[in-house]
Amino acid sequence: MTASGVGHRAGATPPGDDGTSGEDPGQGRGRHSHRADVPRSRKIVQRLLIGLVVLLLVVGAGTAAVLTAPGLARRLGLPVSASVDPPAPVTFVPQLTALGSDGPAPTASGVAGVLDGKVAGLGDLTGVVIDPTNPQTPLWQRNPAEPQVPASSTKLLTTSAALMSLDPETRFTTTVVAGPTPDSVVLVGGGDPTLSSLPDGRQSVYPGAAHLDDLVAQVKAARGGKPLTTVYVDDSRYSGAPLAPGWDPADIAGGNLTPMVPAMLDGGRLDPTALDGPRTATPTEDTARALGQRLGATVAVKQGQAPAGAAPLGSVSSPPLTELIHTALTNSDNILAEAIGREVARQAGAPASFEGAASSVTKILTAHGIDVSAVKLSDTSGLSTNDRIPASVLASVLTPAAAPVGSDPRTPALRPILDGLPVAAGTGTLVDRYTAGTPNGDARGWVRAKTGTLTGTNALAGVVPDVDGRLLVFAFMSNGPDPVGARPRLDALAAALRGCGCR
Repeated sequence: MTASGVGHRAGATPPGDDGTSGEDPGQGRGRHSHRADVPRSRKIVQRLLIGLVVLLLVVGAGTAAVLTAPGLARRLGLPVSASVDPPAPVTFVPQLTALGSDGPAPTASGVAGVLDGKVAGLGDLTGVVIDPTNPQTPLWQRNPAEPQVPASSTKLLTTSAALMSLDPETRFTTTVVAGPTPDSVVLVGGGDPTLSSLPDGRQSVYPGAAHLDDLVAQVKAARGGKPLTTVYVDDSRYSGAPLAPGWDPADIAGGNLTPMVPAMLDGGRLDPTALDGPRTATPTEDTARALGQRLGATVAVKQGQAPAGAAPLGSVSSPPLTELIHTALTNSDNILAEAIGREVARQAGAPASFEGAASSVTKILTAHGIDVSAVKLSDTSGLSTNDRIPASVLASVLTPAAAPVGSDPRTPALRPILDGLPVAAGTGTLVDRYTAGTPNGDARGWVRAKTGTLTGTNALAGVVPDVDGRLLVFAFMSNGPDPVGARPRLDALAAALRGCGCR
């Protein structure tokens, strides 16, 4: 090193900044000089300061960055060059941006070239592939108007109807009011199946769910310690049968369903943290008993509507509709989808029943330009084997959701659907598909799709960007093959779209 005198031989004085020799100032007196002589004491102090700066520069880059700032360097008499001046501040603003629509467009022949060879083994396959920037002309189709059993892909229709008819900030509220006698309360079901039985600070399968304990605390404070003997349950928000046509009661223990009532805990799950664990056959009674127990009493549970003008004792609300839709799609939650369908029916002025919800969903879709003439629904979750939906209808709700901004008036309302679609090898019902090292693993993280699975029924409908950055909508449905063999074949179709420019 040669900067600031470091590295010169012992006893030598470094040259001055103006190029003069480093002789002792005492020896130079009497000779002409281009600068004033510096007293020896001041020069020693300057050397010490310079040496300290160098030492700190060597010790730490962070300290060096401070001490080599131009202002401080000049005050210390150090040379300043452009190389040590800091760059202009950079403001980092992270954001998600939409895929561009100016990349090379795929062609029908290109898409057919990658899909046609992969349809073997998928039985009665129907499907369609669409470029949302040019939705009028499908890039690929195979009997897209043929109705098939859709399984859980039905949730795409339900959530679309909800987003186009309800306020996205809608919340479902569970309320307790004073009962007909001083020793009773009324639990008023508000249609929130996500109400959590877990203590505050613990999360169930429903992110952000309200907690029963919060409701209990409000009721305790409002009642002032009065004895409690009876909890009435007002479940008048819903009507009709608690199980849909085509639902198998055996699926209650299997973890797929519970009777549809407007007051329940954890979607009827016996274990609030087990997504696919067994559920209860008596969700209303279980909720009322849990309320009574936490209020400090073993109570009788009875049906009964809240008295007119009953004093409110407490209430808690679900997350907003957009978050509920995200959860319903990502985890394919049947009970949550049915609850959303009933709120669609109530908004439409129809009975909050299976029939009312199904008919309201199709009417709203029709009113927004989606042809549902071939759709038949017995529920709004897709659990019923009586449901029928063509692949073209699934694509018809996904296409405006994925359309470029400003190209379709329905896009702002429907965009949250894309956020709720499971991510390949990442979230929800696709978490264990497209995994690394499998034949379709290269599409992990790229494919986002709603799944659908029942015995002999498989569906996959969603979006995927091709290698040229064009976002494609796809809907594939296969009725016939066993799910174990059909799933990877459907996955391969979406993975093929990801892997090609399809030109």
